[in-house]
Amino acid sequence: MKDWKRADSAQVFQCRIFNVRRDKNNSPQTGEAHDFFINEPTNWVNVIALTPAREVVLVEQYRHGINRVTLEIPGGVIDADELPEAAARRELLEETGYEASGWHLLGVNDPNPAIQNNRCYSFLAEQSHPVVAQKLDQTEEIDIHLVPLNQIPELIVNGKINHALVIAAFYYYEHFFNHKDTKIR
Repeated sequence: MKDWKRADSAQVFQCRIFNVRRDKNNSPQTGEAHDFFINEPTNWVNVIALTPAREVVLVEQYRHGINRVTLEIPGGVIDADELPEAAARRELLEETGYEASGWHLLGVNDPNPAIQNNRCYSFLAEQSHPVVAQKLDQTEEIDIHLVPLNQIPELIVNGKINHALVIAAFYYYEHFFNHKDTKIR
């Protein structure tokens, strides 16, 4: 398999949370040029925040893309010139009012490489505890739920947690602890 060769690239749309770019790429097999539209969101972070009682700090919020309320872990965009862990700490604090003393990068993935060029960094925040009130954006309405860690697999299987990047974060969490000879519990 060979990479396609980019013949041309142009910005076609810009907004606050993403840009759209049109690339004209040549097929390595036929040499023919084809247009591809690439969504360019900023990089993201997700945080599995665990309390000392082994509860996961979940956020419930309305998601406009699917027109319904979802149950997720805290997360959001990485600001310009911000490191992923700093963004994870900021998002946890803003969305939940929680801080954590132990931080681990669990994994990094490409959310949708067919049409996007961003990365998602998943973190574990251990010993999470509330320290301040939420500091939400004007379009955010978030309820906080504490759920025992051992209930997460069932919430995923029954579709209560259905955000693919949240599920990926829990996969990374499981893999992280499998190397320590433990399972989600």
